Amino acid sequence: MRKYHDEITRVAGAVVEVTARGVAYEDLAVLDTRLGTSLAQVIRVEGDHVTLQVFAGTQGVSTIDRIRFLGRPMQVPFTKNLLGRIFDGSGKPRDGRCELHDDVIDVGGPSVNPVIRRMPDKMVRTGIPMIDVFNTLVESQKLPIFAPAGEPYNRLLSRIGLQADADVIVLGGIGLRHDDYLMFRKAFEEHGVLHRTIMFVHTASEPTVEALLVPDLALAVGEAFALQKNRVLVLLSDMTAFSDALKEVAITMEQIPSNRGYPGDLYSQLAKRYEKAVDFEHSGSLTVLSVTTMPGDDVTHPVPDNTGYITEGQLYLRGGRIEPFGSLSRLKQRVNGKTRDDHRAIMDACIQLYAACLEAREKRSMGFEMSPWDSKLLSYGERFEKQIMDLSVDISLESALDTCWGILSACFEPAETGILRRIAERHWPAEKPAEAV
Repeated sequence: MRKYHDEITRVAGAVVEVTARGVAYEDLAVLDTRLGTSLAQVIRVEGDHVTLQVFAGTQGVSTIDRIRFLGRPMQVPFTKNLLGRIFDGSGKPRDGRCELHDDVIDVGGPSVNPVIRRMPDKMVRTGIPMIDVFNTLVESQKLPIFAPAGEPYNRLLSRIGLQADADVIVLGGIGLRHDDYLMFRKAFEEHGVLHRTIMFVHTASEPTVEALLVPDLALAVGEAFALQKNRVLVLLSDMTAFSDALKEVAITMEQIPSNRGYPGDLYSQLAKRYEKAVDFEHSGSLTVLSVTTMPGDDVTHPVPDNTGYITEGQLYLRGGRIEPFGSLSRLKQRVNGKTRDDHRAIMDACIQLYAACLEAREKRSMGFEMSPWDSKLLSYGERFEKQIMDLSVDISLESALDTCWGILSACFEPAETGILRRIAERHWPAEKPAEAV
């Protein structure tokens, strides 16, 4: 029997302080209160002074209640029966089905030793041209989606989950609105991918502290499936809500705040989760694609600012589209030279011409006279936005490359694109599209 401790010295927010010995950081504890039992986790140990965060909040907790430490960190059952299931932020079933009590694995462990990691070199196909062609997602990559409020980032994330070339999809929803949770669930059910999906969902109406568990639960399960030679894609939304939960707990603990009130270890807390992305030698891979909302569309906000130092690029979502100039996949060069010989040429030419199109639009808006070249650029920009940039476009990488060639041939001569002659001769369409200008 574990010893009970009843020397609770302070109750504040979702945090309880108690005097105890022989307790380790991240150990679990059970609080016996007049309203029942509550689960808590150790978040600070200073001698015999222990601070815990209570997952369900401290309503009903008093200084006369008792605490029993379990002597182990948070654990989650791991079995193939997890597939198709939906859980809340504390790992309890949300789908009305039974709890699982199979083999358990620890949550929140260290990231994988770099010695046993493979260099990323495999493409993750998504069916979205602005990702597959221009910002290719690579297995074991950690890539955030930076988005201001109001952008359809959760719908984009669900589309990637539906179409990505992966064996297992793990969704970690943090502070989701209830209708966003239902959107994810409905999309996965209707498109027949729920059988290979596991969802850990914390909604905005639930205790804030449970938001801190979601990434660790999703990544622990994802890592275990990756070790069984599966290609795993972990989707996290939204890491700014996760960071806000960290800030709330830090304020309650009276920590000295850093930039905009966030805790000083924000970078380490984010890196601890993102560094779980890995491609195992002789096994599977775990890829992390997350959403980071930017309050006020401010990329210097502490959460996107710290995230940018950790991850391997970012996708900017603005105006309902993936912005081509701010977006970057730092690992795309490791795979897009292996896809098709024209991939890099198309990628460079299309973006350069689209940049020139935006300059032509600016000239037009300022009342300058349009040259024939400007007219070609304007026509190209309209086609490119409609046939490639629109997020509703769902085509394979090869079809997207062919579509880009069709757009170029409809608007330009081969020499005007800047593409090497030997590549253009091999891929230039024999006839202009019927709607060519």
